[in-house]
Amino acid sequence: MLDIQLKYFKELTTQELYDVLQLRSEVFVVEQDCVYQDIDGKDQKAIHVLGFEDNSLVAYTRIFKPGDYFEDASIGRVVVAKNKRDKAYGKLIMQASIKGVEDEFNLSKIKISAQLYLKKFYSDLGFKAIGEDYLEDNIPHIAMIKN
Repeated sequence: MLDIQLKYFKELTTQELYDVLQLRSEVFVVEQDCVYQDIDGKDQKAIHVLGFEDNSLVAYTRIFKPGDYFEDASIGRVVVAKNKRDKAYGKLIMQASIKGVEDEFNLSKIKISAQLYLKKFYSDLGFKAIGEDYLEDNIPHIAMIKN
């Protein structure tokens, strides 16, 4: 069972922030072997979507209102712990994030920068690819929009 909570930056406990940064680093830096600046100064503007299993952070995204990341509302840093990816937590955390954008910002249009290999995953959630794929931090990505 995934317990999902939405929190503004100032509402995160020190432990929750540590767990978020640890999970993002574990997957995006170590597992994907990608050296990049994860701590980008945007966490303070985001609403953090935290997915807990037995009080441990196992899934996460951050959502932004229009203008804070892209021109449109957006979802980013979508991550699920490697040992929990067989539980559909990615779908659950994304559904909660989409609902978070709708509830918090009263918007349905959402833009993401998706890793190309996850295009079908995001398409199944209602996102449509726009434009050509591109390299972001040396990983193939594609812009996608959900209306």
